[in-house]
Amino acid sequence: MDFKATSTEQAKNRRRAGFSLVELLVAMAAGTLVMGSVASFSLYTAKCFAATANYVDLDSYSRIALDKITRDIRQASRLTACTSNKVSFLQSDGQTLNFIYDSGNKTLTRSVGTSSHVVLQDCESLSFSMYQRNPIGGSYDQYAAAAVSTCKLVSIQWVCARRVLGQIRNSESVQTAKVVIRKE
Repeated sequence: MDFKATSTEQAKNRRRAGFSLVELLVAMAAGTLVMGSVASFSLYTAKCFAATANYVDLDSYSRIALDKITRDIRQASRLTACTSNKVSFLQSDGQTLNFIYDSGNKTLTRSVGTSSHVVLQDCESLSFSMYQRNPIGGSYDQYAAAAVSTCKLVSIQWVCARRVLGQIRNSESVQTAKVVIRKE
């Protein structure tokens, strides 16, 4: 038995065969919204991961620099000069140890004799201060030293930041590190 479809059945089958133009446009709009959302979420996530990695990198460099500076200051015999961007110490072997902040290059350099190397990079600001060892009564603060001969404590404060495409993206700061000169 061979059945043939009537013309109305053929017309119904043709209408069921594909999408209409309106259905296609609605599907494309919905797909575009979903893809746009996924793309923007992916971009935001990538920026967050990059910012976190950048911050961790800055923090690591700051910690290493602080460890080196602290070790050198604690082993110094005495402070010989102090300005807001440079400190000089006399070491037990008679050599002069200098820490010099260059605001143009945004670096902190350690120099002893003729050798020097950069301890800290990407440093937006840095300042040194000198204090006496004895604390102010009833607090943890120290008296500011009037002369290098009375200084027993050196304070260092810096802010490091990275620039990405000309804008500061991340910053990591060591608020204040106070280091006691142990020798003398």
